[in-house]
Amino acid sequence: DLYRKVFVFRKDPSDAYVVLRAKLEEPLQNFTVCLRSYTDLTRPHSLFSYATKTQDNEILLFKPKPGEYRFYVGGKFVTFRVPEGRGDWEHVCASWESATGIAEFWFNGKPWPRKGLQKGYTVGATAAILLGQEQDSFGGGFDLYNSFSGELADIYLWDTGLSPDKMRAAYLSLRLPPALLAWKSLSYEVKGDVVVKARLRE
Repeated sequence: DLYRKVFVFRKDPSDAYVVLRAKLEEPLQNFTVCLRSYTDLTRPHSLFSYATKTQDNEILLFKPKPGEYRFYVGGKFVTFRVPEGRGDWEHVCASWESATGIAEFWFNGKPWPRKGLQKGYTVGATAAILLGQEQDSFGGGFDLYNSFSGELADIYLWDTGLSPDKMRAAYLSLRLPPALLAWKSLSYEVKGDVVVKARLRE
């Protein structure tokens, strides 16, 4: 249970990462991924990387520069431009629906204009899920200059699109529906220089 805790990625650039284990029974037609990050990096960095044997960017949340997020599904991406950070935690949720190809992006509890992405696609279930590195091959192939440095918390993955109420609940750290990956019952393994610490402030 990582309630009120964070992963601290201490080095920049870094070869460290965290492996997450999710129990995926079948491929995903819909999903939502949420997380909170705190960093002063201005170079590109990866937040959440979900790779399959056939597609290294099956699901990817990537920040190429301050004020911009890229959300990948099946190797294709859409860009969401957000206010540049003022040295504070940033909470993002990204959801995707195969039937409509609608990608939804929420930043600090507010929805951004929806975009179209990979209509009819299916996300593979046999995945390597990593925090802090961007996979260029299944479970590896890292570029250290895409590594994350800073603090990560409140990581979730659902096999559904969340309702607006639940998106806001994720931002406010309120009660959430059962998830494939849940911060309060996370199965994870630290690889390299990552430390679990108490959150400094709410």
